[in-house]
Amino acid sequence: MDLELTAEQKLLQRNVREFAEAEVKPVAKELDETGRYPRDILQKAAALGLTGITVPERYGGAGMDHICYAIAIEEIARACASTAVILSVQNSLYCGALEHFGTEEQKQKFLVPFARGEKIGSYALTEPQAGSNAAALTTKAVRRGDRYVVNGTKAWITSGGVADAAVVFVNTQPEKGEKGITALVIEKGTTGFAAGKEEKKLGIHATACCELVFTDCEVPAANRLGSEGEGYKVALATLDGGRIGIASQAIGIAQDAFDAALAYARARQAFGRPVAEFQAIQFMLSDMATEIDAARLLARRAAWKQDSGARFSMEAAMAKLFASEMATRVAHHAMQIHGANGYSREYPVERAYRDARVTEIYEGTSEIQRLIIASWALKGS
Repeated sequence: MDLELTAEQKLLQRNVREFAEAEVKPVAKELDETGRYPRDILQKAAALGLTGITVPERYGGAGMDHICYAIAIEEIARACASTAVILSVQNSLYCGALEHFGTEEQKQKFLVPFARGEKIGSYALTEPQAGSNAAALTTKAVRRGDRYVVNGTKAWITSGGVADAAVVFVNTQPEKGEKGITALVIEKGTTGFAAGKEEKKLGIHATACCELVFTDCEVPAANRLGSEGEGYKVALATLDGGRIGIASQAIGIAQDAFDAALAYARARQAFGRPVAEFQAIQFMLSDMATEIDAARLLARRAAWKQDSGARFSMEAAMAKLFASEMATRVAHHAMQIHGANGYSREYPVERAYRDARVTEIYEGTSEIQRLIIASWALKGS
């Protein structure tokens, strides 16, 4: 692994950073306060290739590598964590599933316009009673001729309220456990498919995160990803890539909080001098900088291994675990450095503190990441 970014990666980083500063950051506070879904920003991001970063050009994507994906999500998250997770889901969970498991016909219909950013995709695995234990999902699909009839409810679905299509995991043979799970692509407007209540969350407010409700929803069998019973495999393989995105989101949140804390420490006066001159503040800043850099290296290692074609489940889990818990610690320290002002919504670290917390939960909790890492370690990997 070469730690030096390539010319293409550096150019992408510069372009996305400029885009985030000019287009995303100025509206981040408003998005947080209103919960408005940033469709206008996504359209502009699509023009830069950010809605299909690693998707091959023949399918509407930018054809870049996964290190570019990690860089892009981090840079967007430095400006707005909500926009970053929307793009992460669009790239890794939706487009990634279609790219790796879709037929040619499915790719033309369900991948190309999404990679181009013309349409929004979502990924529906979690249920009200099935989070970490994804194999326990109760949304069922019964095969009737050339269609599946779907009944059930999905929960906490990013972009669920606005998505044009969702990759939905259903149970076609409950008696087989995880081997009875199947993946279907279900389009918005399909009879029996409706967005349910929007979640009222601590942070990440602008993601149209809601329930998806299926009531006798008829889905063409041609919309199935892979074979019947392969859905659990599709879900886990897709989540590996998604965890690199969430790690990168966490790094971006932490970097923004650190930058704010550093600037504040230099400007804030106490006892006749900048608080940055106090050793207690310097120790916090040094720990924050070190942990951010360590998380970034873990995320890029996982992305590099994904690009190599090797299995990267453990590396993705390590990156997601460390980066998400790091972001919470860094946001905590950033708020502490700001003192009472850090608790005010007038300062960006308050939002970072709220946004960071969920990165330890979605796309696999910290506890699930530890189980994955332990499993691979015990195998001798």
